[in-house]
Amino acid sequence: RILGGFWHPHTYGPYVTGRTRGQARGLEEFMLAAVQRNGMALRLASQELRADREVVLAAVRQRGWALQHASEELQSDREIVLAAVQENGMALQHASQELQADREVVLAAVQQDGSALAHASEELSADREVVLTAVKQKHWALRHASQKLRADREV
Repeated sequence: RILGGFWHPHTYGPYVTGRTRGQARGLEEFMLAAVQRNGMALRLASQELRADREVVLAAVRQRGWALQHASEELQSDREIVLAAVQENGMALQHASQELQADREVVLAAVQQDGSALAHASEELSADREVVLTAVKQKHWALRHASQKLRADREV
């Protein structure tokens, strides 16, 4: 049951962890409905469903922070990570290192939450546009900028 928008693990626990081949599609549909209501329900999904692109994409669109429960492979999926950081910029910390160095992904993250700059690559922490975007959103994000940009009076 989903109670008040929150996942109740004791009600569906056996269905999340134990299943037959014939139940797989029904379980995927069930989890899809659950994560559309509360993306954090992904934390209770099986490893297979945490690697299911459709389920994870729905989860991060609803709650970007759910990216932490996605498979490592999907934490490297650009579309999924972009959806996650657009909903919650701090989800950047659960993205792959490659995507933490992707300018478009990091810009989307810092536009949503300037403090996401803390999880950007060193190179992007020294990128003037990225840092200005972060600081505009949250002024104290400057502390995560490169030393050179922190010393720049125009920033």
